[in-house]
Amino acid sequence: MSSKLKVSIVGCTGYSGMELLRILSQHSGVEFAVLTSESYSGLEVKKALPFFNSDKVLVPFNAKKIAKASDVVFLCLPHTKSMEAASVIIKAGKKVIDLSADFRLKDNKVYEEWYGVKHTKPLLLKQSVYGLPEINRKAVKGAEFVANPGCYPTGIILGAFPAVKENFVVASDILVNSISGVSGAGRKSSTALMFSELNGSLKAYKLVNHQHTPEIEMGIIMGSGNSKVKVSFNPHLAPVNRGIVSTISFSLKKKITTANALDLYKKTFQDEPFVRILPEGQLPETRFVTGSNYCDIGIKVDPRMKRLIVVSVIDNLVKGAAGQAVQNMNLMCGFEETTALLNIGLQV
Repeated sequence: MSSKLKVSIVGCTGYSGMELLRILSQHSGVEFAVLTSESYSGLEVKKALPFFNSDKVLVPFNAKKIAKASDVVFLCLPHTKSMEAASVIIKAGKKVIDLSADFRLKDNKVYEEWYGVKHTKPLLLKQSVYGLPEINRKAVKGAEFVANPGCYPTGIILGAFPAVKENFVVASDILVNSISGVSGAGRKSSTALMFSELNGSLKAYKLVNHQHTPEIEMGIIMGSGNSKVKVSFNPHLAPVNRGIVSTISFSLKKKITTANALDLYKKTFQDEPFVRILPEGQLPETRFVTGSNYCDIGIKVDPRMKRLIVVSVIDNLVKGAAGQAVQNMNLMCGFEETTALLNIGLQV
């Protein structure tokens, strides 16, 4: 009889679900219990997803059956769709890692304001743990229910909170410009995401009212303890498959050099296996983290404008989604945190 952890993926033919398959197939401590897909239900995995040579048959979602068969369930569902599913599986006493936004924000009214829908399970918000290990590891270790952070928030929070925590920047006026690859929008059909619409073009979108804004602010507050955090978040879309680069700009409250700032960031993240602070004069690129669970951070002080500039890059599907979900599972279930996650970037 197998002693491996039985894991199930709900929505395994979306981009995050496919990344979970890829990463967990390298994890020696787990085995797949149930893999669901509404679009490819009834097909063997290897026919729907040829990169994964498995005879396992994809099935429609059934929360009770999945809960019965699983120790841990990853929910890779669209925003607003995880509420009922998480409720059933948690009630059955199984661990849940939700990759949607449904349980990240602790105030259901804030969720309803930014996502434009009613939260049907507000009491469950008290049970969810925000799963960014670098700021919330202790809580994740003891959690039964983790809300996996969003892709934009992950890179931005990691890039921002050390400076805010040390109180040498103005926390109430943080400017963030981020550029994401197209896979961040999910694997769905849309005119706006067609090759002919995107190729050769860059565009800004959802300025001022992007739904990740309150999560970004919440995460920086959690990491820094500074409740005055306010962020102006400006997302952009680039015609590349994956990766996010976030340029975070702060007004300095006191004089500091680039070397000083780098020392502070190195000290903050010295024990973090997946955050790499680059040497002075070097800035990160998405190609060096593609396919990996790393967040690379570069720093530059602008003495003329009295500003600190922090550049953070991640793979939106790995550290920004599936990789971080596995990192959380490892912590929740007693595995070494880095298990199955030490692949370096693809580079080209």
